[in-house]
Amino acid sequence: MTKAKSILLSGSVLGAFAIGGVTLVAVTQGSVGERIADNQYQAMKRKLDTILPAAQVNNDPLQDHIQVSASELLGAESTQVYRARQDQSPVALVLEPVVPDGYAGPIKLLVSVLHDGTLGGVRVVSHHETPGLGDKIEEAKSDWVLDFTGKSLTNPPLEKWGVKRDGGEFDQFTGATITPRSIVNAVRDTLLYVQQQGETLYEPLDVDTTAPASATGGQG
Repeated sequence: MTKAKSILLSGSVLGAFAIGGVTLVAVTQGSVGERIADNQYQAMKRKLDTILPAAQVNNDPLQDHIQVSASELLGAESTQVYRARQDQSPVALVLEPVVPDGYAGPIKLLVSVLHDGTLGGVRVVSHHETPGLGDKIEEAKSDWVLDFTGKSLTNPPLEKWGVKRDGGEFDQFTGATITPRSIVNAVRDTLLYVQQQGETLYEPLDVDTTAPASATGGQG
């Protein structure tokens, strides 16, 4: 075999290995990406199931959602809103407000608002609050966050939506008032936003339901 043929053969073999390697990486990344997406979907679904009246919901709120912009009340430039329905009848909304003024940084919430204006539940998605103090907002650390269930803008009255130290009806934590105060205010503001928007948040959009939500609204 001549030197030129040997070089050509080696190059061909290396090229084949390179193509095979790239293909394997692409297939592996695609498979891993699908698993990650499915795990994220299932994790979010479990969270929603804990704050929605599951027996009354027969749609998939994760596939029926819009994005809204109301930073003054919801704490972020863009907020996801999941719509729960029984057939075409509204059951509840789940919003993802951000508490911008937590003690150690922003706190991300899930807030379920039933169609009658009462809270189906509140959960903390992420935070950076002080361990042993502000982290009592986690369901795993205390049942404080569960006290929101069943509350509304009339129960307690709006002027009582605060921690007890401020004359409100919600407990604060010993040594940590800023965190619960901020969350109480954020949940109240979420209820106010839903009250202001009313049925418009449930309105179906005349778009392809397979398309991602736009900046102002879309159905996923």
